[in-house]
Amino acid sequence: MQRTYLALAGLALAGAGLPMVQPRLAMAAGLFQSTEVDPERFAVLARPVGDNDWTLLVLEQLAARPSCWQARPDGLVDPTLNRFDFTGICNRYLDSNGYSLRVADQELGTTYRLQVQQVGSRLELQAVSPRNSAVLVVGRAEVPLRDRDGFVALKLEPGWELTRRTYEQRALTHLYFSSPAPLEQLIARAGGGPTYRGPTAPVRAELQGLAADPMLEQGGDGLGSGRSGRAIALQVIPFSEADTGGL
Repeated sequence: MQRTYLALAGLALAGAGLPMVQPRLAMAAGLFQSTEVDPERFAVLARPVGDNDWTLLVLEQLAARPSCWQARPDGLVDPTLNRFDFTGICNRYLDSNGYSLRVADQELGTTYRLQVQQVGSRLELQAVSPRNSAVLVVGRAEVPLRDRDGFVALKLEPGWELTRRTYEQRALTHLYFSSPAPLEQLIARAGGGPTYRGPTAPVRAELQGLAADPMLEQGGDGLGSGRSGRAIALQVIPFSEADTGGL
């Protein structure tokens, strides 16, 4: 996936009122906030990849009809948005450009990544970091069966929820898996390990059309693009993640 890295320093955004600051200072000052979302409008899914792997996908229902996903009798989820032009109807969040971890109002996208791992007959949505041996379990699901066309619905663990990134009360096209608990407490619950001391790598953000384009857009991965006037496109690149590809 081709990615463009733009430094925040010196970036002028007409009408956005964004201060010209270095990324680390911007994060320290709380550049982004978050807001609650309606969980009924979202599906957190594990998509089968190959013979044994899984990847995380989040779908959002923007309009009432048609449905972007549908439960199957066998316990799997059918991603029905593949059968129609879902522009303005559905949105999908495929990788770390679309979602990241937020703990106690602190963004951890540069140090933690989200992954889906199978443990026996169960799937775990995990947040992992190269700086800490503790694995934070964000969600779980039982696997009824494996079908390349059927996704598994993940249920978030108590204390975790989806929220949306905002900038000056404007919704952005980025979701958080959020917990209000301090990171040290989550690490202790997960079995300890070195205590996280905060990010040292700069946050690399791409602020494209923040003031000029109110349309929601994500793409470049073979899944098509969804648009909506409800959010503003903004991509944040974490430290590392492989391209997940299309559905």
